[in-house]
Amino acid sequence: MFAVLKTGGKQYKVQSGDTLRVEKLAAKAGDKVQFNEVMMIGGDTPQVGAPLVADAGVQAEVIDQIKGVKTINFVKRRRKHSSKRTKGHRQQLTLVRITDILASGADKSGVMAAVGGAGYEAVFATGQNAKLKSAESEKARKAAAGEDAPAKAPKKAKASKATASEGADDLKELSGVGPALEKKLNEAGVTTFAQIAAWTEADVADIDEKLSFKGRIEREGWIEQAKDKTKG
Repeated sequence: MFAVLKTGGKQYKVQSGDTLRVEKLAAKAGDKVQFNEVMMIGGDTPQVGAPLVADAGVQAEVIDQIKGVKTINFVKRRRKHSSKRTKGHRQQLTLVRITDILASGADKSGVMAAVGGAGYEAVFATGQNAKLKSAESEKARKAAAGEDAPAKAPKKAKASKATASEGADDLKELSGVGPALEKKLNEAGVTTFAQIAAWTEADVADIDEKLSFKGRIEREGWIEQAKDKTKG
């Protein structure tokens, strides 16, 4: 009885007792693993998968983690900087011995699946990543469905314009003061004609410096205008 299995992107024809080298598996020497990608079972009652044979498996024992023959990669660039580079590589492999071929019942065998990777840490990390992705997907699904949506804080009611400007004068009545300039004056704490009428030279210099008025207060005669407004 033989089987054709697939692992590491390659296909192997094996039978019980065979020893073969496969792309590195996440296992250590002495572990028993099971290849679940079986494409064909041969023998008295052959089975051909489409593409895999359902519930079939090939069990093997890990003998050792090894490396393949060293290959040399030489690259030379003749133009411009005329550089060259030599790089060696040894493929990491796993040496296994086939112990059993299961035409059925592989799903319930309880043997660890043969998974490619750098070791148990890689398998664990892959499992953790899968859990995280699953949790994120569930969270996105609930958000889309409106489930467990966090309650939004009630918006603060905006103060009405009348309330915000209560007790303030319309400074735009002064010569040269528009909406933007009025806003700057309000932010500086100037909201009434009475405040402007009471300005001293020091106050004028301070406002000039804060708001970069550059002598506008004197040129436009704000103080005199403000005094007239307060008298009226």
